[in-house]
Amino acid sequence: MFIFVCRNAAVIKSSKDTRYGLDSIVTHDGEKLSCWPLEALSSFKERIGLEAYHKFFEDLYDFCIKAADHDGKTVIVAGLDGDYLRRSFGVLDIIPIADSVTKLKARCEVCGKPAFFTLRKTEETEREVVAGADVYMPVCRNHYVTGQKVKQAARNVLETHNLQCGSFL
Repeated sequence: MFIFVCRNAAVIKSSKDTRYGLDSIVTHDGEKLSCWPLEALSSFKERIGLEAYHKFFEDLYDFCIKAADHDGKTVIVAGLDGDYLRRSFGVLDIIPIADSVTKLKARCEVCGKPAFFTLRKTEETEREVVAGADVYMPVCRNHYVTGQKVKQAARNVLETHNLQCGSFL
């Protein structure tokens, strides 16, 4: 998740995201921008300093309310709206307090059509796995659904194979 505070800009990210280094945000095609990694938004004010903060955060919702409503800041937040299972995730909690919302899309890595979903290519089941193209790929609706079916079929084959192999023991 990236948070930009306009005019005098601060670029920050979660310190959990160490994929391409700790002190920069990087697009999957290699574009880089320096940033501050933070464990919690509440540490932003301390990190930047009180004087700098007033020329300009607890959890995302509270930060956005305070910065926009009370401190007069323009806040731009970018992040995922769904996890790899297409469940609510990330920035959705702040949509009710947003002035505007723009949903961006990537290109499906399979067919090139607009991609609104993220397909996890691994069998990890944790909700949050910070990773890049080695674990995730943008896909269209058709390839998301097809990909889930292919992964389930592969699991079924492996389970059947394990049962058959186990019966010979």
